[in-house]
Amino acid sequence: MSRIVYVNGRYLPHAEAGVGVLDRGFLFGDAVYEVCEVRGGRIIDEAPHVTRLGRSLAEIGMEIPMTPAALGRVLRETVRRNRVDLGMVFLQVSRGECARSKGRDFYFPEEGTPPTLVCTARNVSRTTIEKRWGAGIAVKTIPDNRWGRCDIKTSMLLAACLAKEEAKADGAGEAWFVDAEGKVTEGASSNAWIVDKEGRLVTRPAGRDILRGTARMRLIDVLKREKLELVERAFTVEEAQSAREAFVTSATAIVLPVVKIDGRPIGNGAPGALSERLRAIFHEIAVVGER
Repeated sequence: MSRIVYVNGRYLPHAEAGVGVLDRGFLFGDAVYEVCEVRGGRIIDEAPHVTRLGRSLAEIGMEIPMTPAALGRVLRETVRRNRVDLGMVFLQVSRGECARSKGRDFYFPEEGTPPTLVCTARNVSRTTIEKRWGAGIAVKTIPDNRWGRCDIKTSMLLAACLAKEEAKADGAGEAWFVDAEGKVTEGASSNAWIVDKEGRLVTRPAGRDILRGTARMRLIDVLKREKLELVERAFTVEEAQSAREAFVTSATAIVLPVVKIDGRPIGNGAPGALSERLRAIFHEIAVVGER
């Protein structure tokens, strides 16, 4: 848990940090967020994350609350104050508070209402990360019941929370959402990938039905450099279960092997060689920020 939290211009001890009970992020999930990997005390791919934050805000009719450079300073200062070496930094922007005179009001607040900006950071155990990478994870598939704008990184994550709890109860480390046609959209907090029988890497094309993951985009850069074939198309659960390999990507998991889907082993039931190779070289192309 973060020891220091940035809230609307102030760095506060965690116990003293908070937002108002009429904040729209709390009441309606009227907020967007970003999570960045921290490695060696430095933020990985800061610029793409801030760019995506700006896009998410624009899609819900908000302006970015400060310049990208200023946001970067907030992110780095929060990392520094929390002495994060290996972990993550989280940034959330809500539309601000409803007017007290109106109380809980669905309509947007009056023009000029300041947004709420919160930033936290925490360390993650290296041992825990390496154990997950070494063993891989199981995945449980779940019907996709989310709203139609999954490309917006909104804080409305109830469907993802429920999916992850269902997966956890089944002994799985992640949930994969499946659309009405039986094709995988993405993970509850990750993008989904397979390596097909021809050795091609397959992932669903970016649209409104999935998040344009920063790790996903960076991995595509890796594939181009390594001259590995990429096919952006939807794939079925059955195809995934019979694939050579499967894995997920996210800013915190990087490239995490999937060794089982709905109880069925993938390949030989162990992390695949290509998945491990991609994870090992991922940071050779990712942009490491300043301290």
